[in-house]
Amino acid sequence: MADSTKYYVLKDKAVPEVLLKVVEAKRLLETGKAMSVQEATDKVEISRSSFYKYKDDIFPFHDNAKGRTITMVIQLDDEPGLLSTVLNIVAEFHANILTIHQSIPVNGVASLTLSIDVLKETGDLSQMVDRVEAQDGIHYLKILSRE
Repeated sequence: MADSTKYYVLKDKAVPEVLLKVVEAKRLLETGKAMSVQEATDKVEISRSSFYKYKDDIFPFHDNAKGRTITMVIQLDDEPGLLSTVLNIVAEFHANILTIHQSIPVNGVASLTLSIDVLKETGDLSQMVDRVEAQDGIHYLKILSRE
């Protein structure tokens, strides 16, 4: 029987609160701020059964990204220097740019497809995405794939 596991990338606002609390409990355990599962689940106010049910199925995006290729599409205004700003942010986070494709702007808006190689030295991808999305002239950023 073929493996039917599918993966999704969601923004935190779309994730149920219990799953976010599982991630927080895992972080408490990993950083030593909780010495047991019971202590971690008490701190985040979830049951141990919820923790064990979901612990292997949710993780922050950046945790498993090292050594992978991330492809994203960014819709941005056709403004001088905006593409350069996006590329500089990627460089600041020490990700390796593999491919760049920008469409011809239509009505002053272009689509940028960017593939990056996530290296051991690459910083937190969630922060990188937040920084890009926060730039004036960026309409949206969507992660298309993670290989």
